Amino acid sequence: MSELFSPPPVQRLILAVNAGSSSLKIAVFEANSPPVRLASAKIERIGASDAKITLAIGGEASRSEAVVASSHDDALAAIMSSLRGKINDTSIAGVGHRLVHGGPNHSASEVITPKLLDDIRQLELYDPEHLPSELQVIESLKRRLSNIPHVACFDTAFHHDLPAVARRLPLPRRFDAFGVRRYGFHGLSYAYLMDHLARLDYEESRGRIVLAHLGNGASLAAVRDGKPIDTSMAFTPAAGIPMSTRSGDIDPGLIEYLLRSASITVQEFNRIIHLESGLLGVSETSGDMELLLEHESEDARAGEAVAIFCYHVRKYIGAYAAAMGGLDTLVFTGGIGERAAKVRLQICAELRFLGIELDPMANSDNSKLISNGAFPVKVRVITTDEEQMIAKDVINMIGERH
Repeated sequence: MSELFSPPPVQRLILAVNAGSSSLKIAVFEANSPPVRLASAKIERIGASDAKITLAIGGEASRSEAVVASSHDDALAAIMSSLRGKINDTSIAGVGHRLVHGGPNHSASEVITPKLLDDIRQLELYDPEHLPSELQVIESLKRRLSNIPHVACFDTAFHHDLPAVARRLPLPRRFDAFGVRRYGFHGLSYAYLMDHLARLDYEESRGRIVLAHLGNGASLAAVRDGKPIDTSMAFTPAAGIPMSTRSGDIDPGLIEYLLRSASITVQEFNRIIHLESGLLGVSETSGDMELLLEHESEDARAGEAVAIFCYHVRKYIGAYAAAMGGLDTLVFTGGIGERAAKVRLQICAELRFLGIELDPMANSDNSKLISNGAFPVKVRVITTDEEQMIAKDVINMIGERH
């Protein structure tokens, strides 16, 4: 069946696969409700000489080492090899693949068929940065694990049914035929947060919620009555707030101006807004928020990059509160949202008019609830788990098939 796990089957396992443009992560879950993570392995900087693999088994501390991975196929082989023998006498019941873009037609997770793969290939123009590597990993794993269901879990699905006022971009309607609309991303993370919040307090999960996924890629979503009503990313993940290296929202008139005045090409402009802007572009030193916070006191550029990031997040929180007629809960997640207390404090510092006030001690401790109980808006820190959401979707799909 698989070179990774050997029969006889004792427990059903789910593989959750997350392929990035230069990274690959696979998590192994036991098919319980909720799924239980047993192991994970990830390789970063695929194609670079300093690629490394990080492995975590059960409750053991993760460890990293150098690895040769010139392609996603190399990375997949290395991860399979690293996990072999760590989990024995088990069987894989299904594989879930995170797909960044589902286009206009895919509104929920789907079992992967040849037709679905053809549909996804037609979407490569929507996301040329991620979809080719994701398709490569799907095809490789389907060859290795051919007798079990593979499920596509779309990051855009969470936002598929946004209200028309948020979904439609104010361009001529003739571009509808090209699939032009607000898609939104980080959907698996947002789905996990809402699922987690419902388990914490169902009534709270039906309120007016802003979800802030703040990491290297960063976005916000507004959710009311359990349904998403807006999100900051749009047709591509480059829209919205400034990120590690992405620009966020910019004046579209800059395209022609820079093409003419700076003599850059469309391809160069695309590289600039995706890889050279955001925190990196403003600071001129790094897109890593942790490093910028370390140096903001002596480097004005680093301080300005942090301030711009916090300012734009704060603007979106205010805008979404207006769109929902108020705010009941603010949730921070992602690497920055979960660990950068100074950033959360700076974002929330001028939001008392919305009913937001942080408890300084709880915030500095990265507690799960960091708001001052005397103020009406709850501010939570929730560690997201996209892979668990993938595993859950796979288990649901397997149940439907049987």
